Amino acid sequence: MSGRFARRGMLLGSCLAAVVGAAAPGTAYAAGAANTPPTVQSPQVESRDCLTGAEPLYTGNPHPMLSVQVADPDTGAGSLEFELWWTDADGTEQRRTIDKQFAALNARSVAQVYFDIPADTVISWRARANDGVANSEWTSSDPGAACRFVYDDQSPETPVVTSSDFPEETWWAGAVGVYGSFTVDSPSPDVVEYQYSFIGGPYSSIRPAEMGGPATIRFVPLSNAPQTLSVSATDRSGRRSAPRNYTFIPKSASAPVSQWKLADSAGSASAAAEAGQAARAGSGVTFGAPAPAGTPLTTTATLDGTGHGFLTTDAPAVDSGRTFGIGAWVRPAETGRAMTVLSQDTATGSAYSLGLDSAADGSAAWSFTLGDAKVSGGTPKAGKWSYVLGVYDTETGKAQLFVDGRETGTKAEATPVAADGAFQIGRLRGKDGYRQHWHGEIGDARAYDRLVVPDEVTSLAQRKSKELGHWSFATSEDGTTPERNGGAPLRLGPGATVHGYPGSDCSDCAWPLEGDGDLKLDGERGYAVLDKPVVDTGDSFTLGVVAWIDPDDATRPMTVLSQAGEHTDAFKLRYDPKAYAWQLVMPVRDEVGAPETVVSQITSPDGSSGHGTKLAIVYDDAAGTVKLYIDGYTNAGGTARVAQGWTSNGPLQVGRAHTAGGTDGWGEYLKGHVDELQAFSGAMTASQIGQLGYE
Repeated sequence: MSGRFARRGMLLGSCLAAVVGAAAPGTAYAAGAANTPPTVQSPQVESRDCLTGAEPLYTGNPHPMLSVQVADPDTGAGSLEFELWWTDADGTEQRRTIDKQFAALNARSVAQVYFDIPADTVISWRARANDGVANSEWTSSDPGAACRFVYDDQSPETPVVTSSDFPEETWWAGAVGVYGSFTVDSPSPDVVEYQYSFIGGPYSSIRPAEMGGPATIRFVPLSNAPQTLSVSATDRSGRRSAPRNYTFIPKSASAPVSQWKLADSAGSASAAAEAGQAARAGSGVTFGAPAPAGTPLTTTATLDGTGHGFLTTDAPAVDSGRTFGIGAWVRPAETGRAMTVLSQDTATGSAYSLGLDSAADGSAAWSFTLGDAKVSGGTPKAGKWSYVLGVYDTETGKAQLFVDGRETGTKAEATPVAADGAFQIGRLRGKDGYRQHWHGEIGDARAYDRLVVPDEVTSLAQRKSKELGHWSFATSEDGTTPERNGGAPLRLGPGATVHGYPGSDCSDCAWPLEGDGDLKLDGERGYAVLDKPVVDTGDSFTLGVVAWIDPDDATRPMTVLSQAGEHTDAFKLRYDPKAYAWQLVMPVRDEVGAPETVVSQITSPDGSSGHGTKLAIVYDDAAGTVKLYIDGYTNAGGTARVAQGWTSNGPLQVGRAHTAGGTDGWGEYLKGHVDELQAFSGAMTASQIGQLGYE
């Protein structure tokens, strides 16, 4: 031990007792009988209470702040005397005083020590008040009970970091989704806390069991990017060491320990395993069912909801007594009763289950049950695909539920149940046998023996958008303009023309919005129509279009795009001159006069560039949201909740919408130009939206 730290060690224990010189107790000076002496209480050093009779407080401030609580019911003002004393290196006692004023009935008064004080020396102090008539008692009349502190003028040494789970500067150490440990220690004997951080978090601190001892940091990598752990040590005086940076690179996440795509051939008696054991299929299982669009799956399995609709293995899919995750693509055929997607048998019931709950009021929710704990959330819809995932983390003791890539419900404290029974797909073991049989489709059932990290949660539930049509309005023939990939053309109504660029064969040429041409609409009868729906408005969809309105013509509401239901438009993208805003209007149901969800963004009618505004609509059925993008951006006003979309069967309209007062029910005809109309199934991301609107 160094000389400095040996000298520090001598300050501990009984050696800390301070010898205080004799001091007379407070004495009342001549005053009327009505005067009450002030009181001084609650002494503190650097806002920390003095621990009378215990070890001194340590501070790294060479000019520490001393404070006391002063009360004087009579005058409410007076003077304060702080007295400090210590024994210097040659054994001589040193004394100093600080005089202050107080001017409040009951307030904390502060004195800062501006004179030099020695380091690593016990300094005692006390305080008393005088109201001009009488003194208070000293805060510590007993010589052995004075407040004490020690000024520490040296920071702790840089801590040492070691890890067998994540060896330093080793490629592919540990693994994504798997917890490991770091041991941090310090050569300094007075360290009381370690502050640490990883790139991107977490940022936290940990205290050793004993001062100056080691501590353990637990960490789970969420990606295989290089990681740096930065650790600093803090001693009892609050001084912090220089950081120790420890770099390592985690391995990629491991594959599922059990997986069944359920894409087996029709008539198969079992489901082949990508990992783990094959699953025997009951007679109520039919392979070759449709798969969710936009996923790698080609087919799934249909379970008929009877006692024969299940798949099972002879052993667990994963150790449910440790960290694990289970998930699958599912499409319920009904939501009026409880149904199980995945579960694990115990001798008398189930260790866990993932499935659908149905309440007495007819509402339904997804659920993940582990032992006596349950997490519920989301809204299952009959005939709609969802990706459901349950995860249990032994480190936090929490169970979580994810639906379509988003956490839902409230994390639940859970006690894991280890089980060695069979794994079930499509049913749950109860005390009296199997029940809650699944009715609908299941695909790509998986089990992980680790955490499923956020990027995986998103990726597992991701459905790629599929282009349904792209009309560039570059040419026209026989009253139509073609879809660029050979799909159905848009039919041009009266007052609608394809507007070419200078030098092209047209009667009214000008520069188009994009590419070689655009659609010009006269604002009276001009429109274009697809003669069928372009998107399923009951499911996630994305639409992009470029529109331009001459500011002189922006005097009335005008519609760029709409798609009709039987009684009203499922959506209407329009410009409202009163609000100076582009708006998306979506009725909550196919009914005249139905309440409408409206999102809007203020802008000039022709866009900031003067060459058209790039507009995009994104309806995310899983998230229950609709967004309106303007030139690749959206804001709080451009996003709204939508409880549930409804499917419209009418044609896509360009340049008009249904209105009660319009000719033949049509109105809000657009006077302006439209270009680069694109339609997709699925909800595109913000980065993908930025690519729309170009030739």
